[in-house]
Parts: sequence; C-alpha cells; structure tokens
Amino acid sequence: MNRIKQQLLTDKKLLSIYFTAGYPNLEDTVSIIKSLERHGVDMIEIGMPFSDPLADGPTIQDSSTKALQNGMTTEILFEQLQAIRQSVSIPLIIMGYFNPILQYGVEAFCEKCQNIGIDGLIIPDLPMDIYESDYRQIFEAHGLINVFLITPQTSEERIQYIDANSKGFIYMVSSASTTGVQVGFGDEQTSYFKRIADMNLNNPQIVGFGISNNMTFKQATNQAKGAIIGSAFVKHLTTEGIDSIDKFINTILGECH
Repeated sequence: MNRIKQQLLTDKKLLSIYFTAGYPNLEDTVSIIKSLERHGVDMIEIGMPFSDPLADGPTIQDSSTKALQNGMTTEILFEQLQAIRQSVSIPLIIMGYFNPILQYGVEAFCEKCQNIGIDGLIIPDLPMDIYESDYRQIFEAHGLINVFLITPQTSEERIQYIDANSKGFIYMVSSASTTGVQVGFGDEQTSYFKRIADMNLNNPQIVGFGISNNMTFKQATNQAKGAIIGSAFVKHLTTEGIDSIDKFINTILGECH
C-alpha cells in the first residue's frame, strides 16, 4: 500500500512539514528530512524550487530563489534523494510547479520518483481536467498519488469532482491567499473547515496555509485529518538553522508528543 494511504489510516492527527529542497544550503535536503522524521513529523513535502512560484508567499518565494542560487535542480534533487529510503520510512511528497516536470519529461520524472520511493506529488498549477486526460495513467503506473487543492472559493460541485478523482487526501487551503503565517483562524475559516467536514468526503482533508503554532495546528485539525506547515518552518530554518528542528516541532505538537 502507498505510504500516504497507510499514514491516513492511523488514528492520530497528522503533521506534514513543507520545506524547499536546497535551502538554506544545497546539501541540507536529506539532513532536514531525517531530522523531521526523527522528531515526530508524519509526512514531508519536499518543495522543488521554481523561479515563478505564484501560490507562495514571500518566505517560500525567497527560499526558492536562494535554493536556485545555491544550484538546486531537479536532477540534483533526485541525486540527493537516491538513497533516502534506506533511512526514512514516512511518506514523502514532492511539491512543485508543472513546468520543471514537463521539462524533465513527465514519464521520466514519475519513473524517477517511483525508483527513489516518492509517494505522491502536489502540483498546484496542473488542472485536474488535464491531469485526467493526459497524465493520470502515467502517475498511477508509477504508484504516485496526485494531491489536489481546494480553497474556500471552490464550488461544492468541484469539490465533489476532486473527491471522486482523488486517491489520497485533499489539500485544503485555509484561505484564498498566498502561503504565510497568521495568528489564528477566524470564524470564516473555522466555518469553512466545518462545511467541508460536513460534506463527508471519501478522502480525508489536510489543511495548509496559515498554520504556525500549537493553537493553529489544533484549530486546523479539529475537523480535518492533519495540517501542513510551510512558511513558519522555512522561517525557522532561516533564523535558527537546521540544528534546532526539534525545537520547532515541539512548539507545534507540544513538548509531550
């Protein structure tokens, strides 16, 4: 069974962490992944840096720019991850924009992911209709789950369509903005979380955007299966470096996890 599906079957609330590959330094990718698993993270999103990351806020955009300046490429990322499954067992998802995947060759990219042990992809700018008609067979032939995003503006009909065509979880964007940190979720967002929960979708939802501490993690996972943290973690890497990842995870999960 795909590792994402296995993890979704556990009865705990899942913490997924996003970071940009090749940031802060080119060679940090594997160290960060190992440290995140060691300190209790359930799933990791490895960001492929891209020169024009439209859905990302300034923190992730900056990390992307720096990673590209450090020399990160798709090829180097695959080289870095070549032996990752010898030491890491939690689900690994590559998140990125479609252009670099297209340039690499979709089939070649998926094959490489399968060989390394990547479990899924999140590609915000790949429309589901195009995925269905052109790429689904390739992804599935290589055992990859493609994760789709919904926002507070996504129509109920569209959500049902995404749910019917999803095989893992639905990435639930908490607000209609770029990624970033916020203090807490207001009534509008909590009622959106409840509205989606009440739809009783087949696929669990994991909330992303705006989660940065224990309070927002609890708010996000009150109705959903898990939460994704990106900007707050990338900020932590920027200010604290990669040696204090445990400190960050403790602030999210609480000291006793």
